[in-house]
Order: sequence, then C-alpha cells, then structure tokens
Amino acid sequence: MTGESTEATRPSGAETLGFQTEVKQLLHLMIHSLYSNKEIFLRELISNASDACDKLRFEAVSDPSLYEDESELAIQIDFDAEAGTITISDNGIGMSRQEVIEHLGTIAKSGTSEFLSRLSGDQRKDSSLIGQFGVGFYSSFIVADRVELLTRRAGLSTADGVHWESTGEGEFTIEPAEKAGRGTTVILHLRADDQEFADPYRLRNLIRRYSDHIGFPVRMLEQQFAPPAAEDGEEPAELPEPGYETVNAARALWTRPRTDIKDDEYIEFYKHISHDFQDPLSWSHNKVEGKREYTSLLYLPAKAPFDLYNREAPKGLKLYVQRVFIMDEADQFLPLFLRFVRGVVDSNDLSLNVSRELLQQDAHVEAIRSALTKRVLDMISKLANDEDPEKYQAFWNEFGTVMKEGPAEDSVNKDKIAGLLRFASTHTGEATQNVSLADYIGRMQEGQDKIYYITADNHNAAKASPHLEVFRKKGIEVLLLSDAIDEWVTAHLQEFDGKAFVDVGRGQLDLSEIGAADETSTDELNEANKALIERIAGVLGDAVKVVRATNRLTESPACLVVDEFDMGKQMRKVLEASGQKLPESKPILEINPTHALVEKLAAEQDEARFADLANVLFDQAALAEGQQPRDPGLFVQRLNKLLIDLST
Repeated sequence: MTGESTEATRPSGAETLGFQTEVKQLLHLMIHSLYSNKEIFLRELISNASDACDKLRFEAVSDPSLYEDESELAIQIDFDAEAGTITISDNGIGMSRQEVIEHLGTIAKSGTSEFLSRLSGDQRKDSSLIGQFGVGFYSSFIVADRVELLTRRAGLSTADGVHWESTGEGEFTIEPAEKAGRGTTVILHLRADDQEFADPYRLRNLIRRYSDHIGFPVRMLEQQFAPPAAEDGEEPAELPEPGYETVNAARALWTRPRTDIKDDEYIEFYKHISHDFQDPLSWSHNKVEGKREYTSLLYLPAKAPFDLYNREAPKGLKLYVQRVFIMDEADQFLPLFLRFVRGVVDSNDLSLNVSRELLQQDAHVEAIRSALTKRVLDMISKLANDEDPEKYQAFWNEFGTVMKEGPAEDSVNKDKIAGLLRFASTHTGEATQNVSLADYIGRMQEGQDKIYYITADNHNAAKASPHLEVFRKKGIEVLLLSDAIDEWVTAHLQEFDGKAFVDVGRGQLDLSEIGAADETSTDELNEANKALIERIAGVLGDAVKVVRATNRLTESPACLVVDEFDMGKQMRKVLEASGQKLPESKPILEINPTHALVEKLAAEQDEARFADLANVLFDQAALAEGQQPRDPGLFVQRLNKLLIDLST
C-alpha cells in the first residue's frame, strides 16, 4: 500500500456539526484522565485499521470488485517530526459521509448513559472505566490537539471521499474530498508536550509492543543510516530511495503455535480485541482437529464491563472462518451467563458467507458452543482451585451475579456451575460471598441432609431474620441469599451432591433429626394454643393465609412464612418489575407461644386491645422480613397507643 498525501483536494460543501453530548464528556475525560496511558492511542488506531481491513475482506467474499485491483491489505504509519504529525493509513473498507457522522460524531454503543453516570471524577478510576468502554478513534485526542481524517468507502467513486476535522472541543467539520484509494487516513497534529511520539524508534517500539499480533502488515519507511565517509577524491555515496518495511509479525496470533507465543503477546492481543486497559485474569488457547476443526482463544477479564447486567448489550466472540473475519459479536458460541468472556473462534467448518440466521441453526455451531462452554467452565474451575483464593474471589465479585444465571440456562453443565457458585452464610456472617456449596456440605451437622438457605432483599435483612433463630441454637449453617436472582437459582438447582435445597422461610420446618429431639412437636403446639390461634386469625382475617404455632423461633414472638408452593418474595419482585401479573399470595403467620409478648396477648381480655396487639405483632413480623407494614400510619398509631397504655 502506498502512502497518500495529507493535502487532499477539497470541493466546497464543508459543514460544521456538534458532537453528541456523550462524546464531549468522553473526550474531556480522555484528554484529562489518560495522561499516564498516552501511548495507547497508537494501539487503538491500528486496531481500528485492522478491523477495517477485516471488514473489507469479509465483504469482498461476495463482491471481489471492492478490492479495486489492490487485494493486499495493509496499515501504514508515517510521521513528520518537523511538522509534529503522525499519520495512520489503511486500505480497508473505509467510510461514507453518513458513516463518518455516525461513527465519529456520536456514541451509538448500548449503555452509554449508564457508563457516564458511573464516572466519579477520580482520574485514575475513570481511566479504568474508559478502558472498559473502549476509546477507539477518540484516543487520538490524548496526544493531538487537532485530528484530520480522510476516508472513502470501498466501491464508491474517488469523488465520494470525506474529510473530517476537529480539535475535540465540541464541534467537527466534515466536507467532500477527492480520494484516489479506498480506506482511511488519520492525521494527528501532536500537542506540544507529545512531540516525542513523532519519532521512528518510539513508533516502531510501540507497534512491536502493542500491535505485533495484528494479522495485517503494519509498515513504516525503512530506517536508513548515513553512509561511510567518502575517501579523498571519491563522490559521497547516495542513499537509495527508502521503501516501506513491515514492522510487526503480521500473523494472526491465534494461528501461531502456543509454544511460540509469550504471555505479553497474549495480554496485548486481549487488549486489542477488548479495548480493556487491564490484563486478563487468564486465557485458554486451543486448536481442535479431526471431525471438526477450529481454533479458539478465550479470555477471562479482570473487571466487569459497565453494561454487564444489560442482557441486550453487545456480546460474544470475534468469529473468523478460515481466517476471514465474519463478525465482531458472535453470541451463538457461548451461553448468556458467560457473556463476559472475550476472545476469538476461527472455524474451518462454516461457510464464508455464513449469516446470523444460519449460525443459529448450524450443527457445527452447536458442537463448538458446547465445547467452548466446557472450556470456559474449566478455566473458571482452575481459577477456583488456584492456591490463591483471593484471585477467584476477585473474579466472583465481578461476575458472580451473572454466573448465577447458569443453572437455569445450562442444564447440561448445571452441576459443574453449581460447584463454582459462592454465597454468604451464617458461618462467617460477612456480606462477602465466599462460601462454596462444597464448603457448606463439609461443615454439615451430624444427621443433616439438606442445604438450608434464606432469601432477603439485602444481606443485613437476611442475617437478622427471625427464621435463623433455631438454626443458631442448633449450630446449623444457613446460606444468606440477597441477590435478586438467588431464588431463581435455587428453583433450578434444587440439589447439590445429593443434598436438597430448603428455604427456611418457606413451609413447615422439621429439624428433629438434628440435635435434641425432645422439643414439642408443632402439632402439639398448635393443639395447646388452638384458642389463641383462632382469636388472632379472626382479627387478621384475609391478611394471612393461616396462623399457626411454631418451634422455629427462640427470641422473636412471630414471623411470616411463605407457603410451600407459593412464589417467594424475590421472584415476585423480579417478575413484577418485568410487568407480569402475578396471582395473589398471602403469608402464613407463625407465633412463638413461649414468648412473653405472645403470652401477654393470650391473657388479654379486652378485645380492642387484643386486636391492636395482634395487628402490631403481624406488622412487626413483616418489618423483620424487610417489608413495609400494611398501613404504616395505622401501625404507628397502634404502637403509640400501646406504649401510652404501658406508661399509665
């Protein structure tokens, strides 16, 4: 590929437009926050150029004329130290005028508003977040106070070129321009403090460091050195006209043998495909031969992207077929709960003109998906079994909530996923989710054959629930589940290692096999307190499904229980938030007959006072569950009235 002059013929028709508000904010943050990572601008721009070459090669499969008699794809880096400029050129797909406006004037990426809302103003933290978002072309303004771009989309005429220019301060100018060759040229006018980058040695080192893995040649003018001094009477030697030489390895990293690739190269390739500033936690490079042939290179990121919880956000692996780029976000190769995984899959078994619809129905895709899913789970299992537990804890803190979607989405690997899950529990009492199901089973009491858990809106509510009282008395560990998805997880998991999951806030509770067996049975308790139970039920009426006595409480007077086959609180909230209409569900009120307040209630002869006490007891039980009283104002009135009576 030959270089192009930065001076292009520009017909009239220039137009000045304003950046989208989000672009202005992003540009400001990059210019002021990424001062310690300035050199990444070259990696980002070469990465964009590589993507443009990939896209041309894909489109040319069905339309070879797009090559315009120049089928060799390459990237070229030029500089002018005197003028203080760096030029990055490619002969890839290029852009039309409308594409320039869409790609360089707006951020059309899902979740932009959420991204901006999470910015803290702390330069170090914000630079990390910007890395997760992907800076791309806008990284130019880290080192340049003015940026020009000259581009023409392959297939359009030379008169359909576009010239774009901006200082990154709120506006950009766009106008028609003559451009002989297809592709894009970016000219950076370096800031006074960043002239150091217009240096051949610095540029070559950065290319080898950050872009050696790019599958297209990245070229610079050959380095020339002064000839030896001429002897007396001889004419001084003349240097030949310099040509361009390839600086990088120019071979797609995943196509090389693993033994030939250094860790630093794997890390830089991850940053190339993910636009993440941080190193990945781990990676797996694998080539499959035989019935199906494909190569995969998969990465586990260290930090969650800002839009991780948006299930509609772009996700997936980069797909190549026989080394030809097909698509950026092929989400058919991994299940949704592994949407944080980054990487590349290159298959020899798929058609070059494969489409998204064909991918969804292709047997080869299903086979590759199954194999890649197991490989990722093996990577995560290896991380979980690492001698450094803090490494897996860091992974879980970032991706644990989406991992919990796994048992519902992947029945084949349900048991393996369950072994990777982590929860908070009464064993530590901490909010940190660091207890595995294997840990829990290893601490089970003699005679215990169930995994007990409780769900709540938050950790403190779960930890303080009256449902845990009898478990503390018997020394039985209970998992404290406070993520909105936890009830969904247990509904699909149901058991682990032959041990059934039991919600301690649901249905009848039988712990007679564990610890002392001399407790009064619930049947005996209900018979002994039949009159009191009927009086309370008469007062509460339709507010409850049933009132009954319990031996699950040791300190609290009452608690609310979900009926065995009713939907739990967490699940109801999730479904209600999605707009679904749910059947009515009433709680069960369980009372502790040995509690002083319940004994006082049983002895109360004044029916009006009894009714106030019974309603306060019910509303207090709701508060203990993290719920609101049915009528907060009436609850306060009743409570004040009872307090006044006590003081007189």
